[in-house]
Amino acid sequence: MRMIRGRGIAARIAVAAVASAAVGLGILVVGIQVVGRQVFAELMKSHGGAADDAHQMFDASITDVVAIAAAVAIVASVILAMLFARRLARPLERVGSAARRVADGDYAARVPREGPEEIASLADSFNQMAAALAEQERVRRDFITNAAHELRTPLTNLQGYLEALRDGVIDADSATYRSLLEEADRLIRLARSLDALAGDEPGGGPLVREIDLGAAIRSAIDLAQPGFERAELRVAIEVPETLRARADPDQFAQVINNLLSNAIRYTPGGGRVTIRAEQRPADVLVSIANTGDGIPSEDLGRVFERFYRVEKSRDRARGGAGIGLAIVKQLVEAAGGRVGAESSDGLTRFWFSLPA
Repeated sequence: MRMIRGRGIAARIAVAAVASAAVGLGILVVGIQVVGRQVFAELMKSHGGAADDAHQMFDASITDVVAIAAAVAIVASVILAMLFARRLARPLERVGSAARRVADGDYAARVPREGPEEIASLADSFNQMAAALAEQERVRRDFITNAAHELRTPLTNLQGYLEALRDGVIDADSATYRSLLEEADRLIRLARSLDALAGDEPGGGPLVREIDLGAAIRSAIDLAQPGFERAELRVAIEVPETLRARADPDQFAQVINNLLSNAIRYTPGGGRVTIRAEQRPADVLVSIANTGDGIPSEDLGRVFERFYRVEKSRDRARGGAGIGLAIVKQLVEAAGGRVGAESSDGLTRFWFSLPA
């Protein structure tokens, strides 16, 4: 038994099949040798034959046949059991081999869908897992690359200013200190955004309660008005006077401010930004639409990913860190809502819903 336990599933299945066949053959042989012999002897006696002659005839005709048939059956059962066990074991071995490749970092490993339905389902689950791990690895690499860039730019600027001050190349006047402070503020904003994205802000979870969403939206628009004016944008507001929803007031302000800042950043001069909100039976829908170049369809499903940019060089030039929309998604979903984006015919629309 210890030898069997140390072997693979194919050997165990083969041994189990042979054992089952052996038990069946044993029962058959006992039945023939005991019951069959007695019945045969009684039949011979009823026709006038002697008991010894009946036993000899039975041994000569039946016993040899049973022995040969049993031997053939055992050999056939062993061969069939090994073939069947190998057919079951092969796809499992492929899954094991692919799992070892994934463990070594090869997330492209996949296994073919074959074998019985249960094993085919296992292959499907493995392939889904490998695809999810590959996507997580891609996101991780993008995160590291973009985070390094976002940190490198202000740090390089700070280093340049400090070296220039040390060498006396520039004067230590208010303009220089203002530039240094701007770069430091940029680092602080990035750190706060990363904290919010990681859910590490102090104070626990969101303080969700019923708020007047309409008043909060109009307040955020008033704060963003100087940005609209500098960018020479036209603004249309379609928000009811009273709009009740459940949300954390501070986090909702962060959501709407991020979306308004995003609209200001990517709407060309003279363009139009439309802010809408509507009460629905179960929730409140808020949308911010802007004219402009739009978002390619292949990028639309990824705009809420951390550090994802549609056009990386352009976004960096415009000052985006690539995490504003990811924060929007996290905060809205933490309040029980949903987010989405649409872009076509020169119009891009971001929307989110919150429970009523």
